[in-house]
Amino acid sequence: MVTLKPEEVEAKHGKLFCQGFFTMVDEENGVAQIVEKCVSRGPIEWDLVNRKRTGGVLRDIRSDGMTIVMDVAIGEAPLNFGPVSAELGGQGISSLLVKGDRVHTKWSGLAGASVGVGACIPQCRDVIETIYPDDFKMGGAHRADVEIVTPKMIRVVIGTDDTDTKEKGASWVLMMKLGRECPTGRFLDQKIIQLNPKAPNKTTNCCSTAVSFAVRPDEADALVAFAKDFIAKNTYSDETVMTVFKGLKIPKRLEEFGWSAKRTLLTPEDAHAIADECGVEIVRITGDKGVIGAVAAIGCFDMGIRAAGVPEDFS
Repeated sequence: MVTLKPEEVEAKHGKLFCQGFFTMVDEENGVAQIVEKCVSRGPIEWDLVNRKRTGGVLRDIRSDGMTIVMDVAIGEAPLNFGPVSAELGGQGISSLLVKGDRVHTKWSGLAGASVGVGACIPQCRDVIETIYPDDFKMGGAHRADVEIVTPKMIRVVIGTDDTDTKEKGASWVLMMKLGRECPTGRFLDQKIIQLNPKAPNKTTNCCSTAVSFAVRPDEADALVAFAKDFIAKNTYSDETVMTVFKGLKIPKRLEEFGWSAKRTLLTPEDAHAIADECGVEIVRITGDKGVIGAVAAIGCFDMGIRAAGVPEDFS
């Protein structure tokens, strides 16, 4: 076996195209998520189709511009290149295992796809090292098998509501700034959550918001502390609440709460009960009234476009 660090791979093969590659794990639920960034849509789209075809431990794969997101089972499973790959090439992930504070993923690539897993991803600076077999070859008609090692990371979702007043402020702007300015972890996404427009204590749009980060487990407390301080310094309201959820899988009951907050007038007691049940931390920033929206923001975070609307928009 030969082990190379990213700078050694780049020196050997020349600078390639991977701009980001990191892995979040949710060991309690046996799942992980890999985020990969490239300089062009072409490799992203090709990888999406070919990785989906081979299966392995991949459970879902999707692209957003020049980013690819893979939902992966923790464990091992054989790849199924099939007869089509003899003519088309192929690429897949057969294993994802957590070893201490590192994640080990095993990849295989045929023909041109072997360069992606053999040289492109391994030189990304998010990677710790890549392990190659002694007889490693890539390109042409070769099959490349490698083991890529990355830091173990987790997802942290931070929600908030009631940060503005009728005169000034916007919660979604505050949280977008938080995501962009946070010095800890990797800012992943921001969501605007449309809530019940008939809520009596709304400002105008009645929206809460949330942001997500990939962080190393030992960085999570620092991330939460930064978010709490940032919201406290920038809120205009006396009723601001922040929520925190750690993990890749939003509990079904929490999603149901988030969806119901779009059409039902819920109570703070309802929000506290579901937060306790589903592992959501509630942080009082300046008050209490924002708790319903802040908990609902976590519940709706993974709903895609449904998070931004009300049920009538999708009936």
